[in-house]
Amino acid sequence: MNFPPFLRRFNKIFQVSRSIRLLRALVSNRVLAGTEHRQIFKSTMSTVVDIGANRGQFALAAKKWAPKAKVTGFEPLADAAKCFLKTFRGDSGVTLHQVAIGPHSGETTIHVSAADDSSSLHPISPLQEMLFPGTHEIRTEKVKIGPLSNYITPDDIVRPAMLKLDVQGYELEALRGCEDLLCLFSHVYVECSFVELYSGQALADDIIAWLKERGWCLSGIYNMVYDRKGRSIQADFLFENSLLKDAA
Repeated sequence: MNFPPFLRRFNKIFQVSRSIRLLRALVSNRVLAGTEHRQIFKSTMSTVVDIGANRGQFALAAKKWAPKAKVTGFEPLADAAKCFLKTFRGDSGVTLHQVAIGPHSGETTIHVSAADDSSSLHPISPLQEMLFPGTHEIRTEKVKIGPLSNYITPDDIVRPAMLKLDVQGYELEALRGCEDLLCLFSHVYVECSFVELYSGQALADDIIAWLKERGWCLSGIYNMVYDRKGRSIQADFLFENSLLKDAA
């Protein structure tokens, strides 16, 4: 069922109100935890790598519903990274790298949205602005980029481990930047689009095919977003590592 945005937001605030930590993050730092992701966490999870961490919305949910997990975030935007660090100050189980993840090391341009969690390494398309008002580009910035293996080692990935990507159309490039370490994860959780919200982005079927070729199977679809005509726009896809399942 496609609930109106205000009902989805109300449900998130209700979930946040039941947790002192999540409520403190909202009141003190204006960070609304990503409670819509709570179903994908397991209390036994040991590692969460959060690519596109923004201000810590997903990391807050991870620490609530997978409290034993060590969370390593990646966020290239300076303001968002600053807020993330403030939100998790004093939590030794959460770290952050102010960098984008991609297949090559260096510097790249990010298109900064008026809603900073809609910023992307791909240009923001007119369709994105039409479907999600207030997400237009306001400037560009130069940010650091590199493969995941530049920042973490195999020893940092203790299973069960989840790789989460929410990178606004840059999903396939970011996955390629994780390829050296991808087989060590138990789950991949990635936001995918069915339409081109960012110019030149790979779509959901491209992501599914790329992961399937590498031994990943789609196990769940969450948080589907539709347009006013009921057409699918984007959703969060959960994949399981079939090679690890076969070995279990």
